[in-house]
Amino acid sequence: MTLYEEKLKKIMKENNVPGEHLTFKESCHSVEDAAAASLTNPDEFVKNICMIDMQGHLIVAIVKGEDRASTSRVAAALGIEQPRLAIPAEILEKTGYPCGGTPSFGYAATFLMDPRVMEKEVVYSGGGSDHSLVKMTPKHMQEINHAAIMRVRK
Repeated sequence: MTLYEEKLKKIMKENNVPGEHLTFKESCHSVEDAAAASLTNPDEFVKNICMIDMQGHLIVAIVKGEDRASTSRVAAALGIEQPRLAIPAEILEKTGYPCGGTPSFGYAATFLMDPRVMEKEVVYSGGGSDHSLVKMTPKHMQEINHAAIMRVRK
């Protein structure tokens, strides 16, 4: 288990986050890899698309695994100038987790969840590393990260 995974598990325990942390030998970097490692359907996965606004603040758009996040929709939803996608070094700096394993909670950001995510009974998200996942209900995810529900997919 990596330090990132341990950090996330500690956050989950200390905050009574109702979810399950899963670690795999196989990579979970992409939705396809994660579905294969966890023996689940790719339709149950979400992606955390990290963006940076003009003031340098982190915005995380949570979309279903097959969807793409729209920077213009995020801008319109928040009433801001269009943010840009964060680069891997910024993701690590601002979330404390590496790209490919970034969880949907546990750090300071403005979280936006696409309504399609809320349609699922359970979802899998980054678990702190590219070999781990968190399984939880979308409702619990939204409660822990205080996300606004709005369309952010293309």
